[in-house]
Amino acid sequence: MTTTPATASLLSHAESVWQAVAPALPGFTVEVLPTVDSTNTELMRRARAGQNAPVLLVAETQTAGRGRLGKSWHSRPGQSLTFSLALPLAPADWSGLSLAVGVSLAESLHPDVRLKWPNDLWWQERKLGGILVETASPTTASGHAPRTLVVGIGLNVNRPEATAAVPPVPGALPPMPPAGVAELVMGVTAGELLEQVVPALVRDIQRFETDGFAAFAARFAARDALHGRAVVLSDGGTGVAAGVSAQGGLRVRTADGQLHEVTSAEVSVRPC
Repeated sequence: MTTTPATASLLSHAESVWQAVAPALPGFTVEVLPTVDSTNTELMRRARAGQNAPVLLVAETQTAGRGRLGKSWHSRPGQSLTFSLALPLAPADWSGLSLAVGVSLAESLHPDVRLKWPNDLWWQERKLGGILVETASPTTASGHAPRTLVVGIGLNVNRPEATAAVPPVPGALPPMPPAGVAELVMGVTAGELLEQVVPALVRDIQRFETDGFAAFAARFAARDALHGRAVVLSDGGTGVAAGVSAQGGLRVRTADGQLHEVTSAEVSVRPC
């Protein structure tokens, strides 16, 4: 198989990631694939089959990448970074995990990166990347095996080409075109971004396991892109975003002055 410059860069930086993470995460491995349907789908298959050793799976191209609420995520070699991290995890409370992941990534990427609840990385009102968090329990006779966390990340390295327009949420502003991390950090490569974000991400997930979302609440608030802004929900509701709860739910103050908590399983949200 011919090794492209993009592949060589990913392989080189993947080795550095392994060296940084393995001492604190026994059994950790890194795999780089030229193509896969979806890194999350592949690691979820493995987890359900009982493979729960920690692994980072990086793909140059995803043919069926997935985002939240069934949305697709397209990747091109060298133009985007798509990877999934799987590891056994047993926090006392899973609430707020996707927000903690977002905090870790944003802090590793650039001071100007903001977080759009619940799972988008933003820069200047434009999406830089997304997060998909899933868990799986292996099929075992005892049923006592630990759950496996699978965190999927898609980052635009370069600004993506224009795609077909997405129908807007009624009452919301039309979506802005996506952004690329190279607009903030000139010349950055997918391999460099991988090495930049993964070691810190592993450390933060381990901290979440012990300390929960409370350890990330203030850090999220510092990068909250929606706080104080009028928002429209995909179920038609409107209000003003008022931060997040201790469990990571979005707090929305409606016109009647009531404060409601919205969970990511119920709706999506856009600023008005």
